[in-house]
Amino acid sequence: MDHERHHGHLSPSQQAKHEMVEQIKQKIQESHSFVVIDYKGLTVAQDTEFRAEFRKNGVDYRVLKNTLVRKALNELGYTEFDEALNGPSAIAFGTDDAVAPAKVASEGVKKYNKMQIKCGMFDKKFADAQVCEQMAKVPNRETLLAMLVSVLSAPIRGLAVALNAVAEKKGE
Repeated sequence: MDHERHHGHLSPSQQAKHEMVEQIKQKIQESHSFVVIDYKGLTVAQDTEFRAEFRKNGVDYRVLKNTLVRKALNELGYTEFDEALNGPSAIAFGTDDAVAPAKVASEGVKKYNKMQIKCGMFDKKFADAQVCEQMAKVPNRETLLAMLVSVLSAPIRGLAVALNAVAEKKGE
């Protein structure tokens, strides 16, 4: 009898937690990346500014309960985050741009000289603070594509000129 009660009916607070965990899991799955930030030390004004910066960059920044985030990650098969999910934790989810959460968080850490990036996830893999810092240095998608185009187009032009010269020599 007892057994059934535990499974069949969750108390309202358990139900709410369960729903939150499901929402967090969904958020993790639809994000290209996220970073876990220790946000302690921010003033209200700085926090407001920090949040606005995330919003502007299409990043979903939320302060979530560590226990719920840990449970969501565990249910998805990740245990590497357990240690970092202690103390004040905010999570910045990147659904549009994988680099934006780390970039904005890293700029915030430098600007306010408080907070720290604890860890994150890129391409569904755990990333420690060091990897997050490296990701923050990666240019965003537009810059990356522009760089790629210039890298790709430069040698090809040179190659075309060289091939042309070879072809002309053969013609003589």
